[in-house]
Amino acid sequence: MYTVNTLDDVKRKAVYGKSKKEVRLKLTEAISNRDKGLVFDSGNLSVSEYLDRWLEAIQSTVGERTWKRHESIVRLHLKPAIGKTKLATLNPLQVQSLYRAKSKSDLAPGSVKRIHTTLHKALKQAVRWQMIPRNPCDSVDTPKGYRGEIKPLDKEQVKVLLSVAKETQPRLYALCVLGVTAGLRQAELIGLQWSDLDLERSR
Repeated sequence: MYTVNTLDDVKRKAVYGKSKKEVRLKLTEAISNRDKGLVFDSGNLSVSEYLDRWLEAIQSTVGERTWKRHESIVRLHLKPAIGKTKLATLNPLQVQSLYRAKSKSDLAPGSVKRIHTTLHKALKQAVRWQMIPRNPCDSVDTPKGYRGEIKPLDKEQVKVLLSVAKETQPRLYALCVLGVTAGLRQAELIGLQWSDLDLERSR
């Protein structure tokens, strides 16, 4: 491990690597960034803590549905998988492993691609805020989204679905009714909260 002073000569930056050559290259880059006035300092901030701050920062800059989609992806997928990792140490291999694990789950390819979109956007902002020198998502293979034609259920299939759901899954019946009538995506349905319901105007 090598250390290099930052501009204020108080904080110190630790540089790690698997070999002396790798550490030497990182140390040279750190010194170069310091001399240019670029100090990347995310402290001990975890990915989970950073994502919370990112969501708070963008809430007034994007549409409500867009923000809720990002919040849902962060809460359901990113935090459980990489939330405890330090932002400064998150690397492309960890990101690629996350995509691989999600691709092997029951998630649709399009959902995995949306996870990438949210993470890439969040880390791109971290680069702009000079918290990290580069975006780990830029060095991974982007998940491929599903491009096939969506075939919605016909009326008879909907009747069967609701009938079975009412008998076997009564707690999910209302969710199924909303799903086949409102045209919401799965993530949007799961992310709904009581505050989204307006009983007075039936919305």
